[in-house]
This record gives sequence, structure tokens and C-alpha cells, in this order.
Amino acid sequence: MTQPLIVANWKMNGTVAEARQLVAAMKPGLAGVKGVGKVLCPPFTALATVSEMLEGTDIGIGAQDMYHEDSGAFTGQVSPGMLAEFCSYVILGHSERRSLFGETSQSVAWKVAAAKAAGLSPIMCVGETISERETGRAEAVVDGQVLTGLVGVSNIDGVSIAYEPVWAIGSGAAASPDDAQAMASRIHQVLSDRFGPPAAETPVLYGGSVTDENILDFMGQLDIDGALVGGASLKPDVFVALTRAAAASV
Repeated sequence: MTQPLIVANWKMNGTVAEARQLVAAMKPGLAGVKGVGKVLCPPFTALATVSEMLEGTDIGIGAQDMYHEDSGAFTGQVSPGMLAEFCSYVILGHSERRSLFGETSQSVAWKVAAAKAAGLSPIMCVGETISERETGRAEAVVDGQVLTGLVGVSNIDGVSIAYEPVWAIGSGAAASPDDAQAMASRIHQVLSDRFGPPAAETPVLYGGSVTDENILDFMGQLDIDGALVGGASLKPDVFVALTRAAAASV
């Protein structure tokens, strides 16, 4: 059975001082939660601080993005090797990166391959817009994002897929558990068809307005193996409660 994974995406929120406060508030509660993977993804500027504060715990650290080159004249970018000094995970292909910064599934594929080569565990995000869902294209869109995003890897050990319907992110309106389960099941089937039956064990997380009040609805689904949490991860009590609930559901 795949161990559930709960990932906190703090997005572009918090100074280093504020990150210290968040970790200090979450750390005692998260440290006592067993049976579930826990990952905090602060902004780049706080990675070193958060890494230091979590040293010796079972709480993982991830970055929110990276560039696919190892080094070079890429002003403002952060390489896989730079992240590997502080992180074990990296979020790639988030819908905000796709919609606001022009990322494509091809550029995500370069990043996934580079992350794996650097020893990082990619959390690759996929998901459809509301118009794509309403016009019956949701499955085709997500299929394409999954397959294209993984075109550069020969195996998917260490990879997680985060299904985040774009229309649910930050809206307060999560997808229904049945819809999320249907897409997670399809993703597992696509992975199995592409990489072989063992790939069906690849963790598929749900993201999009996840809270401590609805986490059990998603964790109760057969093909959902955790959550990528945005806004709720900035509220220590809520995130700890959400993580505890996820662990209790196993």
C-alpha cells in the first residue's frame, strides 16, 4: 500500500521570519503524526532556514519549482543541484506556473527528468480548466499532461502526480470526491499502461481547496494517496489537523 503523502505548498507567502513562525507552530504537531509522509514547500528564500529547523525530524522539505539546467547564464533561475542541498522534493508543472508563466508539458518534462537525475522526488501537477471539463475534454487534457510530462524518464520511481483541477485551486470549491477519484483512477491506469503494472502504485495526490474538513472525503477514495495543500497549509492548526486526519484514515 502506498504511504499517503501530505504536501504543503506555501506559494509566494512569507518572509524568512514568518517561515520560522510557521514551522515552529507546526513542528510539534506534525512530529507526532506517523504513517503519512509530510512535506513543507516554502519559498526559495526560506529553504535553508526551514531545512535547518526540520533537521532530525521525519518532515520532508520541497521546493515549488526549478529550472532544468544544471548551471549557466539563466538569470533568476534555480537549478536542481542548488535545491538538492536543502530539499528532497520539488513541485513541478503547477497550474499557476502553466497559466501565468507559460510553462508547457514539454518544459515540465525537462524539469521532471532533471529533478530525477539530481536525486529529487518530483511532484508533477496536472489538471484541467473549467472550460475543458465542461466540454468533455478533462480526461484527454490530463492524459496528455501526464504522458508528455513523463516523456523524458524511463521509470517513475520517486515521482508523485498531483491532480489539481484548475477551477478548484484557491476557489474554496473542491472537486467532488467522486470526480477526484475518477481522475485519480484514470491517472493510475495511464501510468500502468505506459510504464507497466507496478506504476499503478505511483502516489496520486488531490489538490484544490483541501481543508481539514474535507480531507477525509478524498482520503477515503481508493486511488487518492494524499493531498497537495495550498491555503490551508498556511494555517498551522488546520494543516496539523488535516495531516492527522489523513494519517488516521490509513
